[in-house]
Amino acid sequence: MAKVGIVMGSDSDMPVMAQAADILEEFGIEFEMTIISAHREPDIFYEYAKSAEAKGIKVIIAGAGKAAHLPGMCAAIFPLPVIGIPMKTSDLGGVDSLYSIVQMPSGIPVATVAINGGKNAGILAAKILAASDGALLERLKVYSEKMKHEVAAKDQTLSRIGYKEYLAGMKK
Repeated sequence: MAKVGIVMGSDSDMPVMAQAADILEEFGIEFEMTIISAHREPDIFYEYAKSAEAKGIKVIIAGAGKAAHLPGMCAAIFPLPVIGIPMKTSDLGGVDSLYSIVQMPSGIPVATVAINGGKNAGILAAKILAASDGALLERLKVYSEKMKHEVAAKDQTLSRIGYKEYLAGMKK
């Protein structure tokens, strides 16, 4: 049974939403992914959001660009946490999406990550689920330690070879 619903208004959002899916897979979290439009198919969207809890979904990650109503509409219908991912747009660089998602009315919160922040949305969903799943919490702690060691290793390399060589290696 799925625990996280990943929804997007367009398949153009897939590269960012796939980042969330990749993280959920890394942590062993079940998810389902759906392309659905709150504007173009409101009846289908409504049924999705209304039935998500009964399907075992505990968190919805919703990505949207421009008017970006998908996350807010999910939050208005779905009684559990919704994480919004504002998509970078060609018109306003995603600031339009960010404002639309983050400025929800009182009583309808959407946890909002950075523009194109698919990876962080997946991590935040994992952290929400870890509040009631000790094994998942331990996997998150291991993940954090791994990131800590990766940064320390990069610093050691920088100290050993110098910034010019380090930068040259990054460009390869």
